[in-house]
Amino acid sequence: MKLLDGKIAIVTGGSGDIGASIVKTFVKHGAFVIFTFLSSKEKAEKLSIELKLTTFCESYQIDLKDIDATKFFIQRTIEKYGRLDILVNNAGIIKDNFLLRMSKHNWDKVIKTNLYSIFNLTKYAIMPMIKQKKGNIINMSSIIGFTGNSGQSNYSTSKAGIIGFTKSIAKELGTKNIRCNAISPGYIYTKMNDNLPQTIKENFMRNIPLKRAGTPQDIANSSLFLASELSDYITGSVLHVNGGLF
Repeated sequence: MKLLDGKIAIVTGGSGDIGASIVKTFVKHGAFVIFTFLSSKEKAEKLSIELKLTTFCESYQIDLKDIDATKFFIQRTIEKYGRLDILVNNAGIIKDNFLLRMSKHNWDKVIKTNLYSIFNLTKYAIMPMIKQKKGNIINMSSIIGFTGNSGQSNYSTSKAGIIGFTKSIAKELGTKNIRCNAISPGYIYTKMNDNLPQTIKENFMRNIPLKRAGTPQDIANSSLFLASELSDYITGSVLHVNGGLF
């Protein structure tokens, strides 16, 4: 059973570990996926080659902080494919440091990448969804947006902001039959999380009731659920995928 048969989806940050798993899972379930990347061109090309065997994906290089470029990207998508059914705002970065040592540059970079990109893309993606009278938006938050974490004030602020954004958009667009939900991953084994200090990793593992780190596929499966008709009466919600950590 293909849960996304015939759907057109955008997945941002598609060349990262979680993004690539979401792209592959959506394609497996019948969606055509346009995935974005900023600088990981080699990873994007590798994923494109792998999935173009099914002719169900396209990669697109873009800086999602650029609102004009984002507007053009959405317009191009609609002109080329005729509609947009699913938007997964997955792109994000970390630039950790204690507040006393955090530079304004790294504060701004995380906030702009993690929040401005969602504003820019969602703003223009909802226009065709409103015309279609249907759409589905999934935003990637984090457990850190709920609990906070030492040395991650910029990241936790951005991820907490995504929750407020998600709930507000769900209320704004519910009457238009557009759903908006968020996923809050816990400790997921990715290359990005490899950069976390060892003490933080050990603390996570001690406190996870399921006694394992999550995988990118765990997040992809959760994204599939929220993107499909199986979650048709769910909006404004946060799906916690953390092995019981929070």
